Amino acid sequence: MRTRRLAFGLYADEQGLAWVEGLVEDAVRSRNARNTRIVSATVAHTVPGSGLPTADLYDYLAHQWAVEHLGQSSGARQAVELRVRLVCSRRAHRVIRRTVIHTLCPEESAQHACRVPWTAF
Repeated sequence: MRTRRLAFGLYADEQGLAWVEGLVEDAVRSRNARNTRIVSATVAHTVPGSGLPTADLYDYLAHQWAVEHLGQSSGARQAVELRVRLVCSRRAHRVIRRTVIHTLCPEESAQHACRVPWTAF
């Protein structure tokens, strides 16, 4: 088992961020693997090593929110990066990442709006 990383750019308020963190926890728990676990989860407001605000890096997520939620206030949402370190196999990492992405904004046949605009690395 190795330590692996998940990173998601998010445009979220506190509730949205807690929801995404819960999705990651559920995806890890669903693996039912004794050796798969979250080591740490942090929310960054700047890009490591550059000091660039995540708001500058993920400004397109704020635009996505505005387009998908016409006339709604963005409230306390802000662009952040959720960084999660996991101990898991490569296969478990792929499955967890895929599960979180699918749950964040499931594809449907009709147009839909993501609850929390996101991007994944």
